[in-house]
Amino acid sequence: MNQAKLKGLVLVKRSSAWGHRFLQTSCALCKTLDRDSFASGSSAAYIENLYSKWQRNPKSVDESWDEFFSGKERSLLKKIPVQTLPTRKYRRLPLEIRTTVKARSGERTASDGGSPAPAAPPVAPTAAPPAAPPGDWKNIDDHHAVQAIIRAYQARGHLAADLDPLGIVGPTKTSSVDGTQRQAAKEVLRQHYSYIFGDLNAMFKLPSSTMIGGDEEFLPLREILDRLERIYCGPIGVEYMQITSLTKTTWIRERFEKPKALECSKEEKKLILERLTRATGFENFLAKKFTSEKRFGLEGCDIMIPVIKEVVDKATKGGVESIFIGMAHRGRLNVLANICRKPMADILAQFHGLQASDAGSGDVKYHLGLFQERLNRQTNRMVRITVVANPSHLEHVNPILLGKARAEMEHRGDTEGEKVLPIIIHGDASFSGQGVVYESMHLSDLPNYTTYGTIHIVSNNQVGFTTDPRFSRSSRYCTDVAKVVGAPILHVNADDPEACIQCARIAADYRAKFKKDVVIDIVGYRRNGHNEGDEPMFTQPLMYQRIRKLKPCLTLYAEKLIKEGVITDSEYKDMVSKYDKICEDAWTESKNIKTIKYSTWIDSPWSAFFEGRNRLQMGSTGINEETLKKIGSIFSSLPPPEHKFEAHKGIQRILSLRKQMVDDKVADWSLGEAFAFGSLLKEGVHVRLSGQDVERGTFSHRHHVLHHQTHDKVVYTALNHLYPDQAQYSVSNSSLSECAVLGFEHGYSMASPNTVVLWEGQFGDFCNTAQCIIDQFIASGESKWVRQSGVVLLLPHSMEGMGPEHSSGRMERFLQMSDDDPDIYPDTCDCDFVARQLMNVNWIVTNLSTPANFFHCLRRQVKMGFRKPLINFSPKSVLRHPMARSPFKDFNEASSFLRLIPENGPASENPESVTKLVFCSGKVYYDLFKERDDHEQVNTVAIVRVEQICPFPYDLITEQLELYPNAELLWAQEEHKNSGAWFYVQPRFDTALLNNENETRCVSYHGRAPSSSPATGNKVQHYKEYKAFIESIFGELTEENKARLDCIIKEKQAKAKAESKASMNKNPPQPVKPKPGATPPVKNSTGGATPPAKNISPDKKQLKPEPAAKGETPNSVPGATPAPGAKNPRGAETPRSKNRSLDEKHLKSHPASKGGFPVSKPGENHAPAAKEAPPDPVSSGVSRILPQKPRFFKRRPTPNRKPDTKPTEDTQKPREPEF
Repeated sequence: MNQAKLKGLVLVKRSSAWGHRFLQTSCALCKTLDRDSFASGSSAAYIENLYSKWQRNPKSVDESWDEFFSGKERSLLKKIPVQTLPTRKYRRLPLEIRTTVKARSGERTASDGGSPAPAAPPVAPTAAPPAAPPGDWKNIDDHHAVQAIIRAYQARGHLAADLDPLGIVGPTKTSSVDGTQRQAAKEVLRQHYSYIFGDLNAMFKLPSSTMIGGDEEFLPLREILDRLERIYCGPIGVEYMQITSLTKTTWIRERFEKPKALECSKEEKKLILERLTRATGFENFLAKKFTSEKRFGLEGCDIMIPVIKEVVDKATKGGVESIFIGMAHRGRLNVLANICRKPMADILAQFHGLQASDAGSGDVKYHLGLFQERLNRQTNRMVRITVVANPSHLEHVNPILLGKARAEMEHRGDTEGEKVLPIIIHGDASFSGQGVVYESMHLSDLPNYTTYGTIHIVSNNQVGFTTDPRFSRSSRYCTDVAKVVGAPILHVNADDPEACIQCARIAADYRAKFKKDVVIDIVGYRRNGHNEGDEPMFTQPLMYQRIRKLKPCLTLYAEKLIKEGVITDSEYKDMVSKYDKICEDAWTESKNIKTIKYSTWIDSPWSAFFEGRNRLQMGSTGINEETLKKIGSIFSSLPPPEHKFEAHKGIQRILSLRKQMVDDKVADWSLGEAFAFGSLLKEGVHVRLSGQDVERGTFSHRHHVLHHQTHDKVVYTALNHLYPDQAQYSVSNSSLSECAVLGFEHGYSMASPNTVVLWEGQFGDFCNTAQCIIDQFIASGESKWVRQSGVVLLLPHSMEGMGPEHSSGRMERFLQMSDDDPDIYPDTCDCDFVARQLMNVNWIVTNLSTPANFFHCLRRQVKMGFRKPLINFSPKSVLRHPMARSPFKDFNEASSFLRLIPENGPASENPESVTKLVFCSGKVYYDLFKERDDHEQVNTVAIVRVEQICPFPYDLITEQLELYPNAELLWAQEEHKNSGAWFYVQPRFDTALLNNENETRCVSYHGRAPSSSPATGNKVQHYKEYKAFIESIFGELTEENKARLDCIIKEKQAKAKAESKASMNKNPPQPVKPKPGATPPVKNSTGGATPPAKNISPDKKQLKPEPAAKGETPNSVPGATPAPGAKNPRGAETPRSKNRSLDEKHLKSHPASKGGFPVSKPGENHAPAAKEAPPDPVSSGVSRILPQKPRFFKRRPTPNRKPDTKPTEDTQKPREPEF
C-alpha cells in the first residue's frame, strides 16, 4: 500500500474539544471515532510494511491490525464507550492516559535495552478515562527513535567527524555495548544517545529520508549506526541541513549515503598519488633551493592541488571552457606550476632577482597572476585558466574575480554558467574575518551579479598568522559565513586524499547541477610558520611539536597504497624521482634567463583589442543632431501605448520637462548622460551602470528604470529601446556594499575593454569603505600587473551644508595617488601630447561643470586607444542648476571634451584690464559666477574652469597665464585647504610659471581653512565659511552693490506679482465647497465671508494646507513670493508659482496667531503677534482660498494664556530654498 493509498484510507482529523487525534476511515466505519494516532506521516512507512505482511498472511499481524485492514468493526470500540473529556487549552492527553502508555523514545532505550521511565504519581481522575487501544506502540516508538538518530547524524554528524590531522580538535570516542568505538556523542544524538547501548541486533525499516541501505529496506541497528558513522563521522563532515531545498538535500544524501558512493578505483588512487607527488615535490624542491626565501608554501595542505585538478577535470568534462581562480599568496606558485602549467623555468627565474625589460613597478612573485590556455589531458579538451593577481589583502580579490567571470559569461553568451567557472581559494582566518567575503557571497544570487555558483576551497591551516582560531572567530567553523546563502559545506581531513577528491567531485557536480555556491573546507596545517623565515614555536609550541612528529600526507598515502597493493614501493620512488628531474631541468634552464617581462604575467590579455590599433589616436566624441533628437525623444517619452504602462504622475512631469528641453535643443545633466549612454549603445558598446540607487539616482535625477504603479516587477528602461541592433544597457541597484560592488565592477572592466563600466557612489564620501579596491587594484593595478581598466567612478561631491558624510568625495586622496610628476613640464609641442599624457598617467580625475563635457568625457573612455580608470566628482545641486545647461551644438561632431573652459564673458574681451584670474573646478564655478555679478566685477575678474585636474593641462594653463599678464592668480576651491585639489595643483602651477623665465607671479589659495572633518554639519557655520571664502576673493558688498541688488529684487517681485495676478484673472480658482454639516460662512458688512469663530477650538480654526503649487519647491519659505528668475542663495532661479490665490494679500496680513503664516524676506524676522488683528475685507462673492502648504502653523492664544513669545524656527531665520 503506497502513500497515496494510505492517505486515501486514513484521514487524520483534529478536534479542539478532545485531547486526542481521531482517525476517520473511508470504509464502512467512516463515522466511528478511533483514538489511534499512528497514522502520522512519520509512521506511514511502518504501516505500509504491516499492510504488505497482512496481504500475504492476515494472521501475521496483530488482531487489531487485521480488523483495521479488513474493514471489520473493531471489538475494542464496542467495549469502550465514547466519553466526553474536559476541554483543555492544549492538545495533550490527560495525565491518566499518559501514564498508561509507555514513555516515548527519548525517555527509554531501544528494545529491551533499558528500563522504563518511572511512573508518575497517581492523580484522582475527574472522569473515567478510556484505555489506550492495543497496538505495537513500542515498535513504533523505536522506529521513530531510529529515524531521529538518522536525522541527527545528517544534521549534526559533522560535529563528531575526524577532521583534524593533528588530532588537537576531534571527537571523544565512546565504546558501545558490543565494544565498537563510536564517535557520535551526546552533542550529535542528544536524547537518543542511550540507544547505542541498547539492543543493536533489532531490525528496523529504513525511512525514505536516508539512502544508507541502498536496495535493502531493513537493517539491524548496529549496521545503521556503523554506516552513519562512516558517512558522517569519518574524514568528511557534511553541513547541508541548512539548505531549505528538498531536491538539493536529497541529491547530497544520494552522493554521500549510497553504499560504495565514496570509493575510488585503483586507477583513480594512482592518479591521486601522482598529483600529490607533484604538489609536494614542487614545495620540497623550492625549500631545498631557496631555504630562506619567502614563497608561502603549501606544506601541510598539499592535497589542495589535486583537489583543484579534480574540479578542473570535472568542469571541463561538463563543458566548462574558462576557469577563473582567485587566491591569496599561500600556494600560489604551486597553482601556477601544477594547475596552469606555467613553465617552471619562468617561475624559478623570479627567484633570481632579474631586471625587467618593460615598464612598470612589478610585484612579488607570490602575488602575480596568469592567463594560460592549455589542454586538459584527462578530458582531452582545451581550457583557459586565469589566476587573478592579488595583493596581500587576501579576500579582496573575491569580487574582482566574480566581476571578471561575469564579464566572460556575457562575452560568451553564457546565461547559465555552463562555460565559465569561478573558483576562490580562501584562508581559514580571512574567510571568517574579512567582511568582503560576506559582501561578495551576497552577490551570488543577484540577477546582475550572479556567476551561477562559485566553488570555494578553504586552505584551513587552523591558525591565522600567529592567532589561534579561538581568538580569531566566534563561530565553530571558519566557513559558517557560507550558510547565509545556503551553500553546502564539505569539511574534510587534509591527510585523507581520497576523501578530499570525493569532496571535489561532489562540489563540482553540485555547482554544475544547481548553479549555486559550494564550499570545500580542507582541514590541514601549516608545516612552516607564516612564511619560511618565521618561527612558529614562539606562539604555537604544542601544535608545532605535533607537526614536527607528523609524516607528510604524501608519505602516509603512499604507505597506504603500498599496503593495499595498489602500487609498489619502487613505483612510488620512480614517481618522486621523475618529478625531481623535471624540477632540476627547469632550474638549469632558469639560469639562462637574463631578464624578465612583467607582461608575461598578465591575467587579462586584450590581444585582439590592441592588435593593429594606434594607441595615440583619439576618436571623435561628438555625434550628429539627429541622433540627439532620437535619443532625447525616446528618453523623454512614456512607454508606447501597447505596453499599457502606468507611470507615476511625478515621472510624467519629469518626462514632459525633458521633452521640452529636447524641443528647445538644450540638455541638463541627466539628458547629457543619456546622450552619452544612448550614442554608445547605438555604436554597439555595452554600458553597465551599478551602485546604490542608480536606477533612479540618489538625487532623483536619472529615472532610467520606470516602475509600473499597479503591477509588481513590471519595469521599463527607455535606453534599451532606442535601436533594434543596439548593445545592451545594464543598470542595476546594487546591494548596500561599496567594497564588493566596486570590486566586481572593476573586475568586469578588466575582462571587457569594449564595455563602459560605471559605479556610482550614493555619496562620494562612501567610497572610503571601498578604499582597498581603489588603492590596491584601480590606482596601481596597471603599474604592478600590466593590466588596464576603463572603470568609471561617479562620486557626488560638493560643499552644500549637508554635513561631514555627504559633502566630500575625498578628491585629495585620488590626486595624491596620481603618478604624474609635478616638477616636470611636459613637451606640449608634441602633436600627440594630450593622448600621450593620458596614456602615461595611472588614471584620470575630473570635476566637470557642464552636461556636454560630461557627455564627451564618457564617450572618450572608449574612443581612446587604451583604457584608463576615470574618477569623476559628479555634481549634486548642479544636476538641476539653471545655468548647468548645454545647447545641442556642444554635442555635435565639431565639439570635443574640454580639459579647461576659459572665461568667455566681458573680462575675456579686455584681458589687459583683468586684475584677478581665478582658477577653479566643478560646482564652485556657479557660486563664483553669481558672486562676481553681485559684486559688479565682471570686467575685472576672469574665472577659468579646470575640468580635467589629472593629468594637469599644462598647455592650456600656460595659455591662460599668458592671456592675463596683469592679473593676480588665485586658486578657489570650496573644500578645506587640506582637502580638494589644492595640494595637487599648487606644485603644478609653480612648474607652469617657472617654465616662463619672465614670470614672477605665484598662485594663492582661497578657500576654507584646514580641517580634519570634510565639512561642517552646522548650517550657520557653513554659510559663515562660505561668506568668508567669497569675501576673500571679491571683498564685501558695497552700499552701491546692495542697493543695486535690492532694486533687482524689487523689480523681479513686482514683475512676478503682476504675472501672478494676470494668470489668476485668466484662470480664477473655484471656491472651496463647505463640507456637509459644516457651519455656513457668515457675511460681514462688506459682503465678504467670515468663518464662524464661536464654540470652535483654535486647532479647528487652522486652515488645512493645500498641496504645493506646480513649480514650487518643497523647501521654499511658506508664503513667500519669490520673483521668477531670481537667484536663491545658491545661485538657482526660484520657479514662480502659477496658482496664487486671489486673496493673497489678505492671507499675508494675518499674523501667525490667527492661523496664517509668516512671510519672510531676506534679513527680516517675524515675532508672533501679541493681539488678534481683524481680517482684511475680501471682495464680495469670493470665497476664502486655503493657504499654500505652510510649513509651520501657529495656534491662536487661548483666553487664559499669554501668547508664546519664544521665537520658532520659522521666526529665527528665514529658510533658504534649495535647488
